[in-house]
Amino acid sequence: MDDALLKNCTLFAGLTAKELRDNLSIVPQHIQCYEKDEIIFRFMENAETIGIILKGEVDSVKPFPNGKEVNVTVRHPGDLIGPAAVFSAQHQYPCDLRAKKPTTIMMFHKKDILHLMQKDLRILENFTRELATATYLLQERLELLSYSGIAQKIAHYLLMQSRKNETARIRIPESISHWASLMNVSRPSLHRELHALETKGIITYQTPFISIENAATLRDMLQK
Repeated sequence: MDDALLKNCTLFAGLTAKELRDNLSIVPQHIQCYEKDEIIFRFMENAETIGIILKGEVDSVKPFPNGKEVNVTVRHPGDLIGPAAVFSAQHQYPCDLRAKKPTTIMMFHKKDILHLMQKDLRILENFTRELATATYLLQERLELLSYSGIAQKIAHYLLMQSRKNETARIRIPESISHWASLMNVSRPSLHRELHALETKGIITYQTPFISIENAATLRDMLQK
């Protein structure tokens, strides 16, 4: 395994290349490759495996009985997939985890992750931080989805990113289509609302950036 593929992994943050190799040498793991749109973990499947994304991208999608889906999160190289489900009382994956593009994942069983955490407290700390961060991001995601209007969702997202990055110039996440998926709206509807906000002078939109021109008006939109 090329150490470079694991250098950005949240689970092994702070470990040297030698420490990383030594730790991986004591537990079994296997590399699994997935094609675009292939299911990695299925909704309600028994959760026994945690993955580290080495290449590609994974999104978690919550299916509903009426056929609709909600995009919950998108995970990138270095991120963990499945840790909360594996250590939960239910032991089931709460969403479909699907490869958004050709993806390579290093898979571990629960007992082997526990072994690593017992051997090196830095790995335990990193794992705990990863779960806490994922919980925080999910709360942000739920707040975003709580708004019914597209304009409100745009306002919430832009203000949240502006506070987080301390800038009024916000980069669109990957593409308009991807952003629309994250907000659970259609791409044409998102385009229309962005155009309407720009016409009113509230934002300026020049791909791949949106600049907030009137933050007060965006905040007012969230109160309606």
